[in-house]
Amino acid sequence: MASSDALTATGLGKRYRRGWALRDCDFSVPHGRISALVGPNGAGKTTLMALATGLLEPTEGQVRVMGRVPDSRGIPADLAFLAQDKPLYRGFTVADMLRAGRALNTTWDQAYAERLLSEAGVPRAARIGTLSGGQRTRVALAMALGRRPRVLMLDEPLADLDPIARDEVMRTLMAEAADTGMTVLLSSHVLSDLENVCDHLLLLADGRTRLCGDVADLLAGHRLLVGPADGDLAPDTVVERRKTARQVTALVRGRGPAPAPGWESHEPTLEELVMAHLRAGSAAAPAREVAA
Repeated sequence: MASSDALTATGLGKRYRRGWALRDCDFSVPHGRISALVGPNGAGKTTLMALATGLLEPTEGQVRVMGRVPDSRGIPADLAFLAQDKPLYRGFTVADMLRAGRALNTTWDQAYAERLLSEAGVPRAARIGTLSGGQRTRVALAMALGRRPRVLMLDEPLADLDPIARDEVMRTLMAEAADTGMTVLLSSHVLSDLENVCDHLLLLADGRTRLCGDVADLLAGHRLLVGPADGDLAPDTVVERRKTARQVTALVRGRGPAPAPGWESHEPTLEELVMAHLRAGSAAAPAREVAA
């Protein structure tokens, strides 16, 4: 029976000599979603992607991609992974890279990869080492998408791009995901890049899953309350509470109205939701919260 999720983890953990990078991770990413993988440095995002691609083996638990457990035989044909350093042969021309893609992949769409580069205005005869950061990212993305993957994993693909190039790459990703129905797992520190693109969230902190679910459901399941400094809130609903001399600002779980007169209630933005859960720390937030 086919899995209803593109990516799942059960009790997933990875330990290095210095300690646990991931521990007791349970989550699922449904098919066809663009999922934001977010968390602070050291949260385990890169380790998670390496485990999902079979580049690393878990210390405990299991991760499945399209219902299969990754192994050491290499990245499956229906999965593509673009690492943060975007490994490309700097001495190759763009055309050389496309030929390598055709030779090294059992599934490869040459015309599709060429079209992506033509639309981005990347010259086929140019050597990789002479390209701008944005152009190299477009070549790396074409190499990944040329595999025609069902699951695409991108580790900080926008880190070295200017705002215009970031916008162009995100538009390409959205268009390709909509056209093909592929699942995208996108790691980024820039939450503003993800807000209008991703419809699913996977938040890691301290090597554990902090939030996982549809973005719309997670946002609707929280409220941002602003009220008087001496106001009371049910402590079991508070994710994070910040207080000044005049007022309290708190992110709380729940969909109900403001607690009392004098309070304002708003639905949080994705950035407000993520930052509140990260600031709250492991003592104030559950190991795993899934949208209802």
